[in-house]
Formats: sequence, structure tokens, C-alpha cells
Amino acid sequence: MIDQAGKARAIPVAALRPALILVLLTAIPASLAQQPAPTPLPSLAPMIERTSPAVVNISVRGRVEIDNPLSDDPLFRRFFGGPRENRRDFRSAGSGVIVDAGRGYILTNHHVIENAAEITVTLLDSRGMQALVIGSDALSDLAVLQVEADSLAEMPFADSSDLSVGDFVVAIGNPFGFSHTVTSGIVSGLGRSGVNPDINSYEDFIQTDASINPGNSGGALVNLNGELVGVNSAIVSRTGGNIGIGFAIPANMARGVMEQLIAYGQVNRGLLGVNISSLSAELAEFYGLPDTSGALVTGVSPGYAAEEAGIEIHDVIVSVNGESVRDSRALRNMIGLVLPGETVRVGFVRDGREETITAVLTPVEPAFTRSPPAPLEREPVLDGIELVLEEAADGGDGLLLTGVDPRSPAFAAGLRVGDVITHINRERVRDIDEALQLTGDARSLVLEIERDDRDMLIPVR
Repeated sequence: MIDQAGKARAIPVAALRPALILVLLTAIPASLAQQPAPTPLPSLAPMIERTSPAVVNISVRGRVEIDNPLSDDPLFRRFFGGPRENRRDFRSAGSGVIVDAGRGYILTNHHVIENAAEITVTLLDSRGMQALVIGSDALSDLAVLQVEADSLAEMPFADSSDLSVGDFVVAIGNPFGFSHTVTSGIVSGLGRSGVNPDINSYEDFIQTDASINPGNSGGALVNLNGELVGVNSAIVSRTGGNIGIGFAIPANMARGVMEQLIAYGQVNRGLLGVNISSLSAELAEFYGLPDTSGALVTGVSPGYAAEEAGIEIHDVIVSVNGESVRDSRALRNMIGLVLPGETVRVGFVRDGREETITAVLTPVEPAFTRSPPAPLEREPVLDGIELVLEEAADGGDGLLLTGVDPRSPAFAAGLRVGDVITHINRERVRDIDEALQLTGDARSLVLEIERDDRDMLIPVR
């Protein structure tokens, strides 16, 4: 402070304290008013609260047959009498998803309700009721139940074809009896197959690291919008518990199967009538394709849809009804959801040109439609087979297989005694020396053979 003489004069601190306090008291409320409200932390709780009422607990009671190896033993029957009843009671639990509240339809796994004599459904609000089986399909592991109840919640279907690896997903179910357990993770993979030991099963699994355990089967795999993207079905585990590898049936497949189960009580699958194989990079290059998308036709059954439509071996099927075919498994799934008697548009590549035909699917599925077993890698390519010169059915020369080593890549690829090799990589074979020249150092071969009066392809790596 400056006095009247122009000299500085010190002011005691005690004299300033009331003024400072007054300034602070008036300034603090203003600064606090200018601070933004705290941002709420991200949470899945609103979505879970909305979707959980559509997930149900399923309790099953029933009886199953058991194998008793002593029941056929005459010594056992002599001393202990006739075989006792080889049946036992069982109880199991799983999960389900209400997908139609108005009609009370619940989607779950076939293995959850298999052999059930009584099925009890328990809702999130603890209401319990008996369920009726509308239909069940072992090959897709899906089933539809129906309950009668008011005020049900339902979960909408998502388009599972929009899923990408890395998308966030949530699994809701009843693992180990803990009702409405929620776990989260991401989509770890798409189009997984080979999970079910049944070679005839239809598989196109979503793989996820969201924790899935026993009791989750039939429960919901949900996206962050609260839509059903998959039905939890299986896990890979050495101990029976979760190790981060779980599988769910895509919603699109589940919806297609569900519609047939509701309409017919079973799934009626159409048949194209082809034996197919997925494309390796070598095969795609051999056929002049840009990538490995598609399914190579390795056999055509006489009298079925494919033959009548004009499909031939060496054709590569790339689309069905305008939808791209990823591989042989995808083609089988796509055809398997079309009713017998319906017409499909099949796009294929033949000699570098893409063509489209229409085929009317037939209802019977013979054993030859199974894809050939995966070939083993072993050198040389034709090691382990015995050949003799033989006239082929078309009057030309061929090589008759008189022996095939079960450990050889030829056997693994599908070659059997009695097959006649007529072409190697689309080149006519006239003798054994020519066959050896054609194989050379090839990394991949396409053998055209005759078996039971029909032509087939056997890809061999």
C-alpha cells in the first residue's frame, strides 16, 4: 500500500484475513457451479435388465437305456436270473430363450430335453410351469418348447450374418444351477465346425470366450443391443468347466430350424445330390479361382437334383440363391435348411466361367453325400497304393486300385480297392508311368475315378 508521502507501507496479515475469507466464500460456489456433472460409468446393466426375463431355466426328468454287458452273459443269467431292467432315472438342467411371448415358444438345445419325460420351465420371476415339446432336431441340436403363461418377455433375433470377430457378446444362462448368470466376452471365431462328433450334424458355430459352463446349454448369446445372436450349445474342456472356448448356434440357423419345427414338428431337409469338398489354396489355383471360397463337386448321384440340373464333377459351387458359399460345410448347411421340392438357384464355376442353374431338391439323403475325410500330408503323393492297367468303363484305359495302405494319404483322401483312376489333374491316364509323370512333385492332385459305374473326384494333398 502507498501512503500520502508516496512511501510503501506494510499492512498486517491479520487485517487482510477477513477480506480473503469473504472472497473465497463468494468464489467457491461459482467455481463449483461451473464443474460438469460426473459422467456415469459404462454398464451393461440396462441391457441385462431388459433381456434377462426372456431367459429361462429348464429342468428335465426322464429315463434312459443303459448298457449292461453282463445281461448277455449266459453264466450271469444262470446264477442271477434274467437281465434286470436296463433303465435308470435321470435329472438334468439347462437353459432356454423365449423368442415368441404371444405363443409361448422357447428355443433350447436338443440335448437339453432329449429323453425327457417331464420338462419344467422356471422364469426369472420364479414362476414355474410344465413345457410341451413342439419339435426337436438332433442334427442341429435345437428344440422348441411351448408354455402357457401371461406376461412373458421375449428376445428379438439379430441377423447373425452381421457378426464379426471381435464383437462384444454376453452369455445368459443357468450354469451349475446358478440362475440367470451373466458372462461377457467377444466373438472369437465364426463358422466353426467339427465340434459335434456326429459326422452328420449341421454345424456353423459362433466361437466365444464368454464363460459358458454346464447348464448354459440352450441359453442366449446376446449382442450389446440385447438381441439374440446365438444359442449356447457346447464347450471345449478337459475338466468339464469353462476354459474360454465356447460355441453357440447362429441365430439365423436357429430361426430357420425353429420355423420348421413349429410348422412340421421336425426338420425336412432337401438334398442336392452331390459329394463335395472344401477348396485348398492349391485347388483354388488349379481351377483358376481367386480364393478358396466355394465347394468342389467331387461326385454327382444319378437321379437326384444336381444331375437333373446339369451339375458335373469339377464344378465349384459358389452361391445358393444369391448367397455366397464359404466352403463345403456352409453349402451343406444352406441346402439342409431348404425344404424338399423347393427350387434353388445354384451358382457355380466351370472351366473358368460362372454359370447359374435351378435345381429342385429331393428329400432323401444317402450316405455318399458325406464329405470325404481330410487327407493326411505324406510323401510321395501316391505312396501306399497298388495299381494295375485296366480298361475303364468308357472304353479308355485306367488304373485299377488292387491295394490301398490304410495309413496312406490316398486312403485318407477316400481311395479304395476297386476304384479305377481315369484322370489325374484332368489329364487322361493311360499307364502307370504316365501317372507317375503327372504326379511328379505336385503338392495337390485331383484324381478322377470310376466307382460303381459313376465318376467321382478325389482331391489328394
